[in-house]
Amino acid sequence: MVMDDLYVTVPSYFRCPISLDVMKSPVSLCTGVTYDRSSIQRWLDGGNNTCPATMQVLHNKDLIPNYTLQRLIKIWVDSVPLRPPSSPPPRLHSDRATELIHQLGTQLRSMHRDSFLYSAAITLNISRLTSFAAESEENGRFLAAGGGRILPLLVSIVGKVKDLSLLEKIIVFTNLLQKNSEKIVIVDNEIVKIDLNSSIVMCLKQGRLELRIAVAKFLNLISTKLRPGIHSSSISEDEEIYSELLRLLTTCNWNSEAVDACLSFLTISTLSKRNRAKLVRGGGVKVLPAALLAAEMNAASTEKALKLLELMSGCKEGRNEICGSEICVEAIVKKLLKVSTAATEQAVAVLWSLCCLFGEKRAAAAVVESNGMGKILMVMQSNCSPAVRQMCGDLLRVFRCSSKSSGISWYDTKTTHIMPF
Repeated sequence: MVMDDLYVTVPSYFRCPISLDVMKSPVSLCTGVTYDRSSIQRWLDGGNNTCPATMQVLHNKDLIPNYTLQRLIKIWVDSVPLRPPSSPPPRLHSDRATELIHQLGTQLRSMHRDSFLYSAAITLNISRLTSFAAESEENGRFLAAGGGRILPLLVSIVGKVKDLSLLEKIIVFTNLLQKNSEKIVIVDNEIVKIDLNSSIVMCLKQGRLELRIAVAKFLNLISTKLRPGIHSSSISEDEEIYSELLRLLTTCNWNSEAVDACLSFLTISTLSKRNRAKLVRGGGVKVLPAALLAAEMNAASTEKALKLLELMSGCKEGRNEICGSEICVEAIVKKLLKVSTAATEQAVAVLWSLCCLFGEKRAAAAVVESNGMGKILMVMQSNCSPAVRQMCGDLLRVFRCSSKSSGISWYDTKTTHIMPF
């Protein structure tokens, strides 16, 4: 048998294209596509006026019972013997896993043409391959070596799937392959014709926490494998992605994997100057300082959060938000000499950018009020890099100048060779 003995193959046309379950009350739309009544009713009640499978606009929303298909499903259900509940799923061997990878590749290519027709088979194969990889690290490496070639197909198919359950399986499986396929590079023109953004935003807005964390990892992993870089891709142009990732940061109970994935993706995306304002508008200056003060982030995540603040200080919107925040400069000052050498140097770079490079008097006043002068002096006297020592000197001269006048004077620094942008 092609299928394992204890598995029953469900005819694909018996499954609802939305829920992927065997239909109990099949009904057809005017497009001719049949769905389970409860699933399509939820879709229509949500304000949608398109057919989920074909995305055609519906001329009417009548649901026509498909009695013929309902009878066929009943006959099939009555004829299928019950599977013993105690029977464990059979374990895959490497040869069978290789066969399933080939099958999955064929199904993914066919899905580009026939949309949801192959979704049930894809779900089954992905589930079995994911379980195979989870059995051991050796299996994970084996799967990544054999499945790396279908990675671009998996990434591109994300944009075509609108079912959250199937999307979660595809994204988790894609993350599994990407994590173990270091040599795989996804060329941008392989996915540029597919709108990934709508599916990604839908997952981040509507998915359960596990799916949202998986999406953050997905974005982070493809950001390291996409050529050209992710910051020049349409994914980084969507402002909703920035705001939703920041929302994930505040609702994931500071899950270390989620925090690291979100911050890594946002850092890579905002290397492009045009994306920094998007992060600011998404709430970056509100979320990141609060995280620095309240969350127990590891050193790497703290360094990335400070790097993002540095990048945002390079745009006018970012500086206005930082200087207008009651806690931002305080949060930066508190991380001096507290976390790691890299975090301290990153914090100095943010303060130097605000106070010296752009002459922000409000930022300089906030540093003084936060007792930052003493910390800057301690950093300067520590074993820091020459560039950081020079920035500390610039900052202290600005603060000294402020103490001799009613306001904080502009300090015309000559330290352009260490400008952090």
